[in-house]
Amino acid sequence: ATTAEEPVVLGHEFAGIITALGAGVEGLAVGQRVAVDPAVPCWRCEMCRLGHPNLCRRLHFCGLWPDDGALRELMNHPADACFPLPHSLSDDVGAMLEPLGIGLHAVDLAHLRVANSVAVLGCGGVGLLLIHLARLAGARPIYATDRVPERLAAACRYGADVVFNVDKEDVVVAVQRATHGRGVDVTFEAAWADETVAQAMEVTRFGGRVVLVGIPAEDALQMRASTARRKGLTVAFSRRMKHTYPRALTLAQGGDVDLAGLVTHRFPLARAAEAFHLAEGYGDGVLRAVIGVS
Repeated sequence: ATTAEEPVVLGHEFAGIITALGAGVEGLAVGQRVAVDPAVPCWRCEMCRLGHPNLCRRLHFCGLWPDDGALRELMNHPADACFPLPHSLSDDVGAMLEPLGIGLHAVDLAHLRVANSVAVLGCGGVGLLLIHLARLAGARPIYATDRVPERLAAACRYGADVVFNVDKEDVVVAVQRATHGRGVDVTFEAAWADETVAQAMEVTRFGGRVVLVGIPAEDALQMRASTARRKGLTVAFSRRMKHTYPRALTLAQGGDVDLAGLVTHRFPLARAAEAFHLAEGYGDGVLRAVIGVS
């Protein structure tokens, strides 16, 4: 866990316009719109050289102390973390490429195969994109769970075959019943509520795969070890993303993923606190609230 020792500017899902370039920068131009990867690895450590910059021990990340994020009018950022946005993609979509990258990395970890059955626990922005990507990968059927009705409705739009409201039914019983006691091939945990990790283990079939994407409020994991051990589950922890922005841009530009549909609210920078309050309370059907700084 990281504890901020002084005030820090938040914001790690963002796009921007280049106002100046450093010496030797190629492939970018002043005035160009770009999507921005918030992670800055060192590119020199063992993990970086092995192709895992998301596991860099010296990683800097926008909005994570001590590094300021994007909720400001001007900022410096490495050129190799800036990806030109085509004219066909809006600034909103550019900002949503970051959660799409998170989803792509998680699906990579899942080793999804065509016609695998999938459960997605938690239908926030990343959960919805996991549903969408699982659908693109050929998963069938896809089950989704949440307690917010608007998010369950969005899950259906994004490709879920069956949704369960966790406040109205036991998710484990519901998925086991739907799969005739077998469980699903792959489960994505994208909420990390107190019970969702344990639920993920229970709803996954023997020999199945669980990918933990959510970040807990408390730095702890609760589950029955006997369940995961008895089933011989493969459990993968998803750490941000790696090498996903070009693929995310391809999907967005081709219209394969609905990123614009995630943005339900917009606020100016002066009302950023209001945007955070809305998102925290899941009010007014919010999925993603975008803050404009210009």
